[in-house]
Amino acid sequence: MNAAVTKKQIESTLTDRFGDVFERFERLPPKTLSTGIGEIDNALHGFPRGAITEIHGTASSGRTSLLLSALAAATSQEEICALVDCSDTFDLSSAAKAEVDFDRLLWIRCGHNLERAFKAVDLILHAGGFGLVALNLCDVPAKTVRRVISTWWFRFRRALENTPNALIVLTPIAAVHSCAALVLEVKSEASVWSNSLSLLSENRYSSFTAQPEHGGHLSLVQTSLPTFSSNKDSHFLQAMNIRVNRERPVEWQTREIKFKAHFH
Repeated sequence: MNAAVTKKQIESTLTDRFGDVFERFERLPPKTLSTGIGEIDNALHGFPRGAITEIHGTASSGRTSLLLSALAAATSQEEICALVDCSDTFDLSSAAKAEVDFDRLLWIRCGHNLERAFKAVDLILHAGGFGLVALNLCDVPAKTVRRVISTWWFRFRRALENTPNALIVLTPIAAVHSCAALVLEVKSEASVWSNSLSLLSENRYSSFTAQPEHGGHLSLVQTSLPTFSSNKDSHFLQAMNIRVNRERPVEWQTREIKFKAHFH
């Protein structure tokens, strides 16, 4: 009883002197930002705050879907987000289907001006207040992305350090390199399935299979719902591979992850 009273007295004294320090500590955001897909969060632990996450791959490989899922998750948690769209390709209808809250999203259109896009990200990161910032370079030619000077990435990384903010960069090729704390490589493949078609059609689930690779990488293979070709004897499924590289070593186990696909 005395211990309880003593604790209350200490808290009261500290509150009078320093304000609601305990409440502010409890309100600190988690160290990661949800991807919006619980099963993937369990495997990847989400996108790291205070750091850069790079998602790169070819067109129609799932880069934008992952971003929309993250934006929807962040805005649903009352995070203020910013999307710097270099090529003005942000699809409002797809974002609406993903349940992105537009009242909490700042969309910056850069009119294919790469320098303007990088300056916008720089201003936003240094201003603070945005839980998630995304830089969309998906439609920028790969050779142009390769020529981006590395000082931009180092500048972004320094601006993010020790902050609750996360930066996601979407690129056609790997470009951020060592400045990224998390790198996702997204690939689109076609696989032929015959025996499992009815099962996949009935349960309406997609599946992820996590496989450890050399060098501390993780490969996630997503099997989506089937699409049909002109050949009735074959059924094609799209597979998405995600290679994960973290700064800290992580132990991975091979397993299958199932989740409902809320949008395409």
